[in-house]
Amino acid sequence: MIQLRSVLKPADNSGAKRLKVIHVHGGSTRRFGHVGDIVTVVVDQAEPNSYVKDSQMVKAVVVRTRKEIRRADGTYVRFDDNAAVVIDPKTKEPIATRVFGPIAREVKEAGFAKIASLAQEVL
Repeated sequence: MIQLRSVLKPADNSGAKRLKVIHVHGGSTRRFGHVGDIVTVVVDQAEPNSYVKDSQMVKAVVVRTRKEIRRADGTYVRFDDNAAVVIDPKTKEPIATRVFGPIAREVKEAGFAKIASLAQEVL
């Protein structure tokens, strides 16, 4: 579960080192975000000379959560960290050229096929 002020690890090579959630998209009463949801984040730390800058507001897709995900077949999937991929808000495509670590299948089902194709592994 991702909520306001959650700290996410960037799972791409956009140049961000740490992301902090400031809004979960999906309505005014939406409190938590899960895998495949879009969140607005602030780049808390960034590498010098990177695409994203320090203290910049960007949109990101949650790709891994520590809270388990229940699937329709009754299985559960959970990850070691909370991670997100920075996206372009207009095209909903990732701004990075690489995605690191495993990605949940729910990301592809949510319409982010480009992120799933860049990932090393889709669980």
